[in-house]
Amino acid sequence: MKFAIITDSFPPLRNSGAIQIRDLSLEFVRQGHKVVVITPSSEINNPFTIEDVNNVQVVRLKSLKTKDISYIRRVIAECMMPFAMIFNLKRSCVTVNEFDGVITYAPSIFLGLVAKKIKRYSKCKNYLIIRDIFPQWAVDVGVIRRNGAPYYFFKLVEKYLYSTANIIGVQTPANLPYFRKETLNDVTTVEVLQNWLSKQESNKNYSSIVINDTKLNGRSIFVYAGNMGDAQGLDIFIDLAERVSNNNSIGFLFVGRGRAVKQLKADVEKKSLNNILFYDEINSNEIPALYEQCSFGIISLDRRHKTHNIPGKFLSYLNSGLPILAVVNKNNDMEGIINENKIGCVTTNHSVDVLVKLVNELMENSLNDDSMKDRCRELSKGLFSTEVAVKQIVNVLV
Repeated sequence: MKFAIITDSFPPLRNSGAIQIRDLSLEFVRQGHKVVVITPSSEINNPFTIEDVNNVQVVRLKSLKTKDISYIRRVIAECMMPFAMIFNLKRSCVTVNEFDGVITYAPSIFLGLVAKKIKRYSKCKNYLIIRDIFPQWAVDVGVIRRNGAPYYFFKLVEKYLYSTANIIGVQTPANLPYFRKETLNDVTTVEVLQNWLSKQESNKNYSSIVINDTKLNGRSIFVYAGNMGDAQGLDIFIDLAERVSNNNSIGFLFVGRGRAVKQLKADVEKKSLNNILFYDEINSNEIPALYEQCSFGIISLDRRHKTHNIPGKFLSYLNSGLPILAVVNKNNDMEGIINENKIGCVTTNHSVDVLVKLVNELMENSLNDDSMKDRCRELSKGLFSTEVAVKQIVNVLV
């Protein structure tokens, strides 16, 4: 079978979406399928480039930059993105009428036009993978107003994207009620598609971040690796670091990029905290070696979220055997997953007092429970399997 994967995230980008699509496409190939990844790029000079990445054909289509820019510029660029992609796809040698199925990965919500074109020419189904429910999450955390013009515009784009899908895969059962309220086509079904992460292939001996060479040497490290933006609510962990600053056995490491980084660093400087370090994002093949130096993984989701997700970093922590310290929104499925599998400590109470207790509890549990790390790895292998995700997608597309 031959499948097209449409996404705005693919290596060399280092975000969780890029890693997930890389792993998914490689697993399609491992299971005997042909895969063409179609993705926009602002980095190329030509209208398109085509390359082979481990037997995955990657088609990069010239488009405007959509990452790490202002909101207004990003909206304009994303609006133009599908038209630029379609125009440059026509100029490429890719035949768009030979696919047995289309897989569209969102974010971004603006890829519906591209998916519909390929779906129509190939007379096949489109499996839409939803990882962030936008614009709902942006309303929840106050980025946009529910009754404003931007909200209504984004809702129209969102509904159009859904209209192109035969199957929508959400990442958690808690998101199913949202889609029951949406007006979907009669041919569109919604199911849970668990997140996935393949075992990292890397040199475990190399990380550009060496904790023993820093002021955090000798401490138990709580690490956060990923986007630091409006949806994460990471400021509570700065307050937590301040509360435990007298405990020289604890350190906090934040690795990544995002709109909140500047403010978080300013807060650390203002509080004169000596138990926190910030680093820019690193290559994904360095992550296992980084986690080898750490003790626990941090998950943070803004309490105002009404939709639910399981961040890619959660899977990467489990894959490396890192127990979890999590503060999430109410009714998030991660709460049950963490508690039922005894892989860390989680709360929906965004209180520093509660987090201090959980930090102490987690450190004590890790000392008395030698099997916690093994449970993390087993859960990653059993529940968040790339092999299972591909089989589920193929079964409904064909």
